[in-house]
Amino acid sequence: MVYYFTSNTVSPSAFIYVGKDKVENEELIKYGWEDDVWFHVDNLSSAHIYLRLPEGDSWEDIPNDLLTDCAQLTKANSIEGNKKDNITVVYTPWSNLKKDGRMAVGQVGFKDQRKVKRIHVAQRENPIVNRLNKTKVEKFPDLNQEKQDRQKELRQRDRAAQQARQKEEARIARERKEKAWQRDHAYDELMSEENIAASSNQDRDEDFLDDFF
Repeated sequence: MVYYFTSNTVSPSAFIYVGKDKVENEELIKYGWEDDVWFHVDNLSSAHIYLRLPEGDSWEDIPNDLLTDCAQLTKANSIEGNKKDNITVVYTPWSNLKKDGRMAVGQVGFKDQRKVKRIHVAQRENPIVNRLNKTKVEKFPDLNQEKQDRQKELRQRDRAAQQARQKEEARIARERKEKAWQRDHAYDELMSEENIAASSNQDRDEDFLDDFF
């Protein structure tokens, strides 16, 4: 089971999701999307909270209100962290998570520590948590299928973009070739037999010079 929350602090609304338990966390770790952002209470046990960013948005530029929503939800879903003030929530792109067979269920590491950010949470803010909890929806998604569908969609977009680039490159190449041909043959018409004959004195009648007197 996965719990979904909606944050209306941004437009369009953002959605946040979290696994029910550590087993679900393993599934979320495995089938996350490239644009997802992972949140966790630092140095304490907590749920794995994920923010699904709109395509093209950067995890480094999450709006402050949305970042606060994610941090508050992360704190609220930590048994120990929810009771404490002045905790730290860490977050990083899903693609930066590292998982190997030596790690316990639900445990993760980071590929690059430089891509890990921290946010200080002074205390629980009930209005924020209550607002988010009102949007809570329980679902039983096929995470594997969702990721396969996503990857298929991205591959189709990549192919379409590549075809569009190739078509544009071919068009530019044709235009360059046509301009080169026109440049190389610019004097062909001037040097045609008719024009040469028209500019020659050989076939003019004997009175043509009268025009000059």
